[in-house]
Amino acid sequence: QVQLVESGGGSVPSGGSLTLSCARTGYSFRQYYTGWFRQIQGKEREGVAAIGPDGLTTYADFAEGRFTISEDNVKNIVYLHMTDLKPEDTARYFCATDSGVRGSPSLRLTAYQYWGQGTLVTVSS
Repeated sequence: QVQLVESGGGSVPSGGSLTLSCARTGYSFRQYYTGWFRQIQGKEREGVAAIGPDGLTTYADFAEGRFTISEDNVKNIVYLHMTDLKPEDTARYFCATDSGVRGSPSLRLTAYQYWGQGTLVTVSS
């Protein structure tokens, strides 16, 4: 049974940094795609970044240049390193994974079957 557990959220001032972790258990994830998504209060969930089994990455425009997704295949953890955080980055961040994604890592919510419960990030101005 695939399980995802996010951690690393917290409160930071504007301009600060955080690294989120997504621990994956229950399967060999070597052929899985994993993405980070976020949901700002009152808004729809949106894609942030995704990584494929070959290391190829995709970023949302707002994440490009500030966020970095990476994967430790030994520990089965996917990280999201976030820098220059802004108050508008305040959201619950989720990771998701699936083996059915093809091609470039997708930021579409419907491309992922397995989801974690999320971790809250609060950026103060």
